[in-house]
Formats: sequence, structure tokens, C-alpha cells
Amino acid sequence: MPMRKDDSARSRGGAGEIGHQRAAPLSAAIEVDARGYITAWGADAARLLGYQPGDMLGHPVRDLLAGDLPASARRYLRAQPGDGWSGPIMARHRGGHRVPLAVQAHPLTDARGGIHWLVVAGREAEARPGPEPGPPGLSEEERLLENWTLAQMPIPVAVYNAQARLVGANVAMTRLMGRSVDRMRGLRLREMDPRPIVQELDRLQEQVIRTGEGLSHEGFDPARTVYLIPVKDAMGVVRGLSAVVFDYTEQYRARRRLVIVAEASGRIGTTLDVTRTAQELADVAVDRFADFVTVDLLDAIYHGQEPMVRPASRAVDFRRIAQQSVLAGCPEAALEAGGAESWPEYSPPAQALTAGRGVRHSIRDEEIRRWIREVPRRAESVHRYGIHSMMAVPLIARGTTLGVAMFYRHRTRDPFDDDDLLLAEEITARAAVCVDNARRYTRERAVSLAIQRSMLPRTGMRQVAASIASRYLPARTAAGVGGDWFDVIRLSGARIALVVGDVVGHGVHAVATMGRLRTAVRTLADIGLPPDELLTHLDDLVIRLDEEEFHTAEAEPRHQTGDDAAEERKDSTGELGATCLYGVYDPITRTASFASAGHPAPVVVTPGGAVTLPRVPPGPPLGVGGLPFETVDLELPEDSTLVLYTDGLLRSTTVDPDEGLALLCRALAGPAESAEQMCQSVLDVLTPERGSDDIALLIARTRTLDTGSVATRDVSATPATVAEARRWATRQLMAWGLEEAVFTTELVVSELVTNAIRHASSPIQLRLIHDTGLICEVSDASSTAPHMRRARSFDEGGRGLLLVAQLTQRWGTRQTPHGKVIWAEQSLPPGHVNDALSISA
Repeated sequence: MPMRKDDSARSRGGAGEIGHQRAAPLSAAIEVDARGYITAWGADAARLLGYQPGDMLGHPVRDLLAGDLPASARRYLRAQPGDGWSGPIMARHRGGHRVPLAVQAHPLTDARGGIHWLVVAGREAEARPGPEPGPPGLSEEERLLENWTLAQMPIPVAVYNAQARLVGANVAMTRLMGRSVDRMRGLRLREMDPRPIVQELDRLQEQVIRTGEGLSHEGFDPARTVYLIPVKDAMGVVRGLSAVVFDYTEQYRARRRLVIVAEASGRIGTTLDVTRTAQELADVAVDRFADFVTVDLLDAIYHGQEPMVRPASRAVDFRRIAQQSVLAGCPEAALEAGGAESWPEYSPPAQALTAGRGVRHSIRDEEIRRWIREVPRRAESVHRYGIHSMMAVPLIARGTTLGVAMFYRHRTRDPFDDDDLLLAEEITARAAVCVDNARRYTRERAVSLAIQRSMLPRTGMRQVAASIASRYLPARTAAGVGGDWFDVIRLSGARIALVVGDVVGHGVHAVATMGRLRTAVRTLADIGLPPDELLTHLDDLVIRLDEEEFHTAEAEPRHQTGDDAAEERKDSTGELGATCLYGVYDPITRTASFASAGHPAPVVVTPGGAVTLPRVPPGPPLGVGGLPFETVDLELPEDSTLVLYTDGLLRSTTVDPDEGLALLCRALAGPAESAEQMCQSVLDVLTPERGSDDIALLIARTRTLDTGSVATRDVSATPATVAEARRWATRQLMAWGLEEAVFTTELVVSELVTNAIRHASSPIQLRLIHDTGLICEVSDASSTAPHMRRARSFDEGGRGLLLVAQLTQRWGTRQTPHGKVIWAEQSLPPGHVNDALSISA
């Protein structure tokens, strides 16, 4: 349908109306040098923004911005400066409020060819363009349809003719382009902006006009989509096109924030190591939105102390544990990793800790400039690398403050905004929980390991039965230290007890249970119980402990919530279980007696290097109850080796215990080595890497007490034999060169033999053993054990055992299959111990 003359004029007027801009009364002028620093400041600028010349001269012009620089301005600055740029920006008044400005920036060339800028600005409300009244004769509806609606639409719209040259644009589009309609009319996109992306849009416009099919393009900006729509007449002929730009910056930023948070969830907290977790936070932040990041812990936290609920408003001591930068080697850092410093109360980190939330600052803030000047290296770094914006976010987890993370920008031109602060707070909060988990785990593991090691046998125990080597390796897993233990106990008669056990579970609870069982084993071993009876008593103890814990847990209030509380209740109320292998080796008879409560049997290595696996019935684990244990006696050649271990050793390289046992046997076979060398060889073969369970290893190279160190005499049950026993003991001590012990030994022999004659039954035997000390034993056929008591003034008896206890280092009784043994041990000077003495490792 042909156009009427007035329609054509009206159409041209409409096109002009949507792009026309009124003259702006811009009067506030400043001058900016090539580096972006203010060199001149006009009086109108002081009235408009509140800053006096002395406040701003020499400062970066970006300090005036209260928001992001428009995209068109950034593009213009990156390109070769042309005839200037104009558009709206948001500035910050000295009073703190935001001021919308309409700005025109004109490039100036100095005598050296450098570019300076004359920037003229005015309030945007005074310079805001608006539609002209339009041609006369238009009705209200026509003005609404053709002028006001498009002109005032917030979505950028532009109209191009059939040659892809701009005809008109609304106000939103002029703001986006940074140019007025008059400066753009008649130009193609490629003539307005030389960038490749704009050239591509120009080509797409030609395609739309040629094909008559609309299309969209998202490459123009990560947060914008451009729709190119053909404009056709009534006959379907393409007369031009319209370009509509949809800005989804907010949605893009929200989606980007979710992506970063999701990435942080996967990358932060991969281990239970505090330093590694903090470094992961720094790495994620630098990869995404910051140029330099530091993570500092409060000094008390760094040294394992309890954190403060909220640091006081004072200087705070901290320790740098992680940092990362877009520059290799973190040259911006004013403090090396591991270094300590103190934050003044006005510093950004201290303010964040006091407020309990993140804070955002510009370098021009007075308190920030004061904080920077205090440390010359920090001031030099800010100046050299151009750091212009920073954020401080506290690490707070479970209501306690652990430290603070600092985020800086220098390569990124835009300062941090509120969205960046929100993002930093989100990922820092996640990292804080991971740091707290790692801190708690480290502390609990250290406590468990300290308790565990304090309960293991000490070195330097004097005994002649065997040379000892041992190892304890805690698991390197998040489960914590386990309940594996071993022990070597001196018994009467120069014997030793060898113990290895494993409590089910990990952590402090398992270690505490292990301590109870170890103490119980030592107490029962001192009584002289055989292995099967000792395990029976230990089994009863485990059952009672389990019942006590169950009833205690049921009686406690269940006010705790959360995963930690649930796990704690699970650990403390679950069934208590343990395995144990207990054996006694007698160096006089070369006999080893073992009984097992669900624990692997020992491995025996003969002096020739042959490895044997004696059959020791495993028996039920401790805590089952109602089932018997069995003792197996092994007669060992001299210099045999007993190897006791926990199942973690067999599972350290393979999940198959049989395969692990075969590896152990191969490691033990071969030429004879010392117990210490053999212990290390086993660990080298079976533990190339730390497994998921604790490992306890105990190796004993047995010795035999030679016949010259043991003297035995049968005693008849008559009073006259007491004197004979004393004389015999004296002759034996003289033969051993122990003249100094004769007097005490005569008294001990008299009391023990007299008690056996008066209160026991035959056969009675006296035995003297010379090892690390002098042991006097009297055995009889009675199972009744004597007890020391306090004798009254007129009592004729009751003082014998008291006298023995005062004269000797220790004494006791033990049951035998045919009666009992009463023994007493005297200590000897270092020069009189047996030459066969061995010091346990």
C-alpha cells in the first residue's frame, strides 16, 4: 500500500523523535592525565560532588565512581580514542550518597603526544533526553503510539534502513552506545565501532535485510542478547530492520554466583588439613573474581587453642596460612606464608572480625590509607601493582571466629561491588566450616595420638627374657586414631608377658577403651594368671564396660542435634568390641604360652630363618562372653623370634588377609637379623603407604637364661631345714659374687621357707634366679596365698611378709597347676647384674 505524503513525514518525524536528545547543561569540569589521575578540579565539580580540589588532586578518577563504568565507556577506552565519549555514570558524593551524572569526555593531546582528558559533567536529571513534541496535528493516541512509548521504553531499540544505516534510536539505546542519535544517524555499525564483535553484528544486519528472517546473537556481551528483526511493508518487502537489546546482567551474575559457589563446594575441603583447605579457598577466589587473596588465622587458632566467640575491639594477632595471586609468586604479599602480624582495630580485617560480616573498601578511604602506610612493604605493593579495591570477610563457623580472608583487585579495572561481597561471604562461609572441621579433626587426632602413645610401653625396661623391637603407626584417615596397642610386661621368675590388642573403632573413645583394657591386662598379669584365665577375666570386664556405657548413654539427655551429636552417640553406645593376644615367655624353660581372643596368632621364626605359624585357637573376641579360651604351649629354641601384630599390618597393602600373611612370612624369612632390623624390614615390605587402619607390631627375639644363673633346692617340711636353706643360699650368692646381698637374702629365705613349712604342704622347693635382680622363690603344694597384715603388739606372727616387703623391691604370689609360688625380688647394683642383661627397645 503506497504511503501518503503526510504519513511519510510523520514516519520521519517519529524516527527522529525516538533518538533526539536535548542539550545538557554540563558545567562541572575536571582534567585527567593519561594514567587516570585527576590533575585539575573545577569549582562546579566541587559544588556538584562536595570534594574540594585538595581532596581529589592526584587521586585516581575511578575513586569517584559509585558503580561500574558503562560498557560503552570501557570499549571506548580500550579502542583508539576518537572524538570523545558521552553517557551516564553513577558517582559518589563526599557525603556518601550516589549522584547520577551525564558525562562528556573529550581527549586532548599534549606537546609530547600524550592523551589527557577534559571531562565535563552535570546531573543526569538536567541532561536527560526526552522526545520532542513531534509534528503538529498528531492526536494524543498517535503521540502515545509513535513518540512517547518507544522513546521512554527501558529496553534499547534502534531502527535501521534497507542499507543498514541508523535511522533512529530511543534514549536507552543512546545510553548503551554512549552517543547521541545525531552522531550516529546515517552510520552503519561497523563505522561506529571497529571491534570484531560489532563487525559481526553489522554482517548479521545485512543478512537479515537480505533474507528477511530475524535472528538473535549473544556474543555481543556475556550479559546481553541482540535481536535483529526485519521491518517489512504491506507487500512483504524488507524496508529496514530494528535492533532490540535485552540485558540479563542480573540473571547472568546470579547464575555466575551459583556456578562459583558450586565449584567452591567441590574444590574447598577436599582434605582435613587446615592449611590445604585455606589454600583451596584462595585458589577458587583468584580463579574467579579476585586478583590477590590472603587467608589468615587468629594466632590462638594457629597454635591449637580454643577460638574466641568474637574478638574484642582491639589489635588482633594473626598468622598467614595461605595466599594466591594472578601473578606468579604472589609478589603483592606484604607477609610470607607462615608469618605473624598484628591487626590494628581500624584495619579492614579487624573491622570485619568485630562486625562479624564482610566489609568492602576503596584504597582512597582514610582509614585504609592509614593502615597501608603503617607497613612500608604494604604501601609499596599497593602503589606498584595498583591495588584499588579490597574486601575483608571473617571465617566464622559454628558461632566462633577462626580468621579472615582478604580479597584484592588490581588487574581487574572494576572495583568490588555488593554482588562480589555477597559471593565472597558465601564461599568463605563454606570454607570456614571446612577449616573448622579440619581444626577439630587435627585437635582430636593429636589428643588421641598423645593418649595412645602415652599408654605404649616405654623404652629401657630391664629384662633378660628377650630383646624387643616395636612399632606403632596410626592410620592416615579421617576416622582418626584407632585402638591398637601392644605391651611388654615383666613378670615374676624372669618371665615376660607379650600383649597385642585391637579395639573396634577410632577416635578418643577407642583410645580410652584401649587404655582401660591395657591397665586391666597389666593388673591381671601381675597376679600371675595363665593366658586363658586372664582373657576370661578381661572378657568379663569388657562386658561390664559395655553395659555401663549403654546405661549411661540411655540416661543422658538427648538435647544435642546435628550430625556430630549423632555420630558421638553412635560411638559411645555401640557394642564395645576388641581382640587380644596374650602370651607369657619363660626364659628358663624356653616355653611360650599363648591364648587368643579373636586375634591373629603369632608368627615364629627359628634361628635358621624358617617361618612357622603355630596353631593358636582364636577364641571369641572380647565382649562376647560365655565361651572359653585355650592356652597353647610352644617350646622355642634359643634365639627364636616371636612376631605379634594387629590386622592393620596385613591389610596395609592388600584387602586379602591371607595374601598379607604370605607377604609377612616372606619378609621374615631369611638370614637372622636383630629384632630392630627385622621390625623395619617388615614395615618396608608391608607398609609402602599408610593404610586405613592402625598398625601395631611387636617382635621379641627370645633368650635363654643359662643354668648357671638359676639354682634350685628341695626343702623338707622340718624346722631344721630353714638354717640349711639359709646356708645354701649364702653359698650360692658367694658363687655369683653377690656378697652384699647375703644378709637380706638370708632373712627373705628364712621367712619364706618358714611360712611354707608352717602353713603349706610338701613338696617345697627353693629357687634363686640371678638376672637383672636377685629373685628368691619358694613353691609349695598349697593353693592358699598369704596376705600381708598389720600385726598387733602382742601377736606372735604376722610380721614375716611385712619384713620381706620392706627388704625387697617387690614381692608377690602366683598360682601354678600344682600349688603356688611366693617370690621376692631384690635390686642389684649395676655392676652385679647378669651379663645376659638385655635392654628392651
